[in-house]
Amino acid sequence: AGSHEADIAEVVSRGKKGTVRSLYETGLSEELNVWTEQHLLMLTISFVVKLAAGCFVVVLLPAEILDFLPVFVVILSLSWVMVLGYFAAGLNNVFLVMSFLLWGAVVPLAHLIVGDRFGSPTPHTRLPEYVISTTLFLYFLGLAKEFILLLCRITLKLCPCMSEQSATSGMQEVIRACFVYFFVQQIHMIEAYVVLCANALTAGMLAIVDQVFCNAHTWWLLNRELARTTHGDTYMKK
Repeated sequence: AGSHEADIAEVVSRGKKGTVRSLYETGLSEELNVWTEQHLLMLTISFVVKLAAGCFVVVLLPAEILDFLPVFVVILSLSWVMVLGYFAAGLNNVFLVMSFLLWGAVVPLAHLIVGDRFGSPTPHTRLPEYVISTTLFLYFLGLAKEFILLLCRITLKLCPCMSEQSATSGMQEVIRACFVYFFVQQIHMIEAYVVLCANALTAGMLAIVDQVFCNAHTWWLLNRELARTTHGDTYMKK
């Protein structure tokens, strides 16, 4: 829902009303709101501050951690091929899912790119370096996206041959492309799966509590909450 170019205006409208219909629309509407409506100077200052902070971190980190970054660059290039297929095939979600699943090949490819040092002396010992390098890569990937969007917005703003409506439409299309190419939607998918698994785990634990302790959760919490609902009303209805 809302993934086509013609749907962008509706996505923006639904995002402002809080009536988005999918995870994709939620993230895209936020990106559109930030990069088309916020002041250009504030966006530029924010980017410069983030860039300075990122460069400071790179200077502080040892080279052994930075050596893992080429692994993510290789996977990103393969993921971009899938994203290109996603747009070329008429927004086929199979390619979008594939661009997400490709990141599972990080470990096998890392041995070919980094060599034996990837797991030396043990993967458990190297785990903090993996986490730091992954975080750093995602941080600079976000900076690369912001740089492209800033450059496009400045270019469209200064272009004298384009009307304001054409410039806005072009900027929205660039935002839609960067939203997928720079792993924003994929990260949202990961976060959604984490929340889904956490909810399923919590529901399972509460079901076990009810089963073992004679419906303790239902008596203590659920019935008390339902009792607050007046006759004829729906629970949690505002």
